[in-house]
Amino acid sequence: MSTPAAPPAGRRERKRQQVRDHLYAAALHLFVTQGYEATTMDQIAETADVARATVFNHFSQKVGFLEEWGARRRARVNEILGSQHAEDLPVGDGLRRYLKEMADLNVASRAETTVLMDASARYGRLLQDPSLEIELARIVEQGQQRREIRADVDCDQAGQLLAACYFTTILRWIREEPASFDLHQRLAGALDIVLLGLLVGEAA
Repeated sequence: MSTPAAPPAGRRERKRQQVRDHLYAAALHLFVTQGYEATTMDQIAETADVARATVFNHFSQKVGFLEEWGARRRARVNEILGSQHAEDLPVGDGLRRYLKEMADLNVASRAETTVLMDASARYGRLLQDPSLEIELARIVEQGQQRREIRADVDCDQAGQLLAACYFTTILRWIREEPASFDLHQRLAGALDIVLLGLLVGEAA
């Protein structure tokens, strides 16, 4: 009798991703309803109805859920901007669109953002993770290649500055309930100030 063929790798990967998505959803639900600190990996396993080892197979530490949260948000924004061909926009408009989409996600899920962003600042690598810096620096570099950004601007440093501005603004926005300022307006205003030092000529 011939040995049954192994399932295609794609099917295994899809199954693994489904489990990961299920664990992620269970963790976020617990974080929002009872707090990040109060949630344990055992509770996540129980809520997801899987073995404790399954959780650790996908997320070796609880902080991994925070990193996944940030990565999924950035991926969602890139997906939206890709569908809108935002890479063809002038650099100022491209940066505004990116920050607007990030703000839209935060405003649409304020309770989630409040818990997860605070936990990321306290227990994660919010200000050390270069992922957002890299995304923003890429947009700045595209503008520099089109000669919209001054040639002497360090694109990586510009990305760091914009990312730091974004995170500090979000952390202030979640501090009070209700929010003491409009997130979209505050991010747009901060970007206008930064663009004065980046763009060629006077236009921002």
